[in-house]
Amino acid sequence: MPSDLDPGSTIFFTLTIDGQSLGAFNGCEGLASTVEIEQHQEGGNNGFVWQLPTRVTFSTIRLTRPLTPETSKVAAWISSVTTGVTRPTAQISALRADGSEVARWGLIDVLPVSWQGPSLDPASPGVATEVLEIAHHGFTD
Repeated sequence: MPSDLDPGSTIFFTLTIDGQSLGAFNGCEGLASTVEIEQHQEGGNNGFVWQLPTRVTFSTIRLTRPLTPETSKVAAWISSVTTGVTRPTAQISALRADGSEVARWGLIDVLPVSWQGPSLDPASPGVATEVLEIAHHGFTD
């Protein structure tokens, strides 16, 4: 595996939108879903309350990485939203340093929510990072 794909962590994540790679990220949070529950009390059965599922919601996903040349791919995807909203599928893969896959999540109807670029301040010499936040309507495979 070429060293330019390794963001410097044991596990890293790749993001593809409709088959187009947006590159590798070293942080991923928000892969979560919540099932809303409605309680229903049945008449004549005082010792039991039904727990009924109503809807499933999905949190936004935040991907972080040091600034890379692939940032331009993220900017192009975000710019494409202004010319017409399409809701592509996406895939996030968790990979080991050697490139072997640990896990994969398919996402339905993906949209960019926000992008935050690096703070470039000579007084704080930290690593220039970017954060991409995406929303989706559910998981596939």
